[in-house]
Amino acid sequence: MLAAFREGLGEFGHVEGQNVAIEYRWAEGHFDRLPALAADLVDRKVDVIVTEGGDTSVLPAKHATSRIPIVFHTNSDPVATGLVASLARPGGNLTGVSLHELAAKRIELLSELVPRARVIAFLVNPNDPFAGGEIRDAQEAARIKGVQLRVVEAGSDSEIEPAFAELGEMGAGALVVGFSSIFSRRMAQIIALASRNMIPAIYSGRLWVETGGLLGYGSNFPAMYRQKGIYAGKILKGTKPADLPVEQPSKVELVVNLKTAEALGLTVPPSILARATEVIE
Repeated sequence: MLAAFREGLGEFGHVEGQNVAIEYRWAEGHFDRLPALAADLVDRKVDVIVTEGGDTSVLPAKHATSRIPIVFHTNSDPVATGLVASLARPGGNLTGVSLHELAAKRIELLSELVPRARVIAFLVNPNDPFAGGEIRDAQEAARIKGVQLRVVEAGSDSEIEPAFAELGEMGAGALVVGFSSIFSRRMAQIIALASRNMIPAIYSGRLWVETGGLLGYGSNFPAMYRQKGIYAGKILKGTKPADLPVEQPSKVELVVNLKTAEALGLTVPPSILARATEVIE
């Protein structure tokens, strides 16, 4: 991700360590640290703040400054959540990339792959500020498909394994793993737990499937980070964030891991294979 971001910066002649310095701040999944980290960057009078982790990190940055430009990515509607005035004309000091809300489509794909699953679990981080909207979309998709959606929460590293223990108790036949920086950081653990519990799962993108996950459906994250680098580069050259429209990725990737499907005893239907951007064998 960072390599893609630096590549975007490089398009405008910015090379880390030569003519631009990047101050990195990591909350390591502890969201309560984010306001102090954002305030520290504001105190240092940085020229632009780039946020990671979706909605979780952009809000503390927004609250910390109305002056320093902020480049974000968000997995919710940035207009509805008040980040920008409109996608075309953001106004203010924020712009960035808005990901598609894809929870409903992930429910549809799982139902197609595992039609016998009458209960689908949805793993979410309750501390993410806009998880509620993602849950509502998934619930409506589950209602249309005639399946029961059960929300399972994990708000910290230590809660991930107990969350998987709940899946057996509720009789879940499939799992949607929601978008969260905590889950991304614990990617290998979550994939291993899904494998150990023999539960088909769909994740937020390609990297999960390359790591051994079954299905990934989402935006191309390296491309998104490259776009954030481009926007940061433009701002460093003098462009105002208010003049940079919020980008929406035009391409959504569906990636399938046939080896994982075989280990789970699943046959991926031709309808899914035909739509797949990539099939890992």
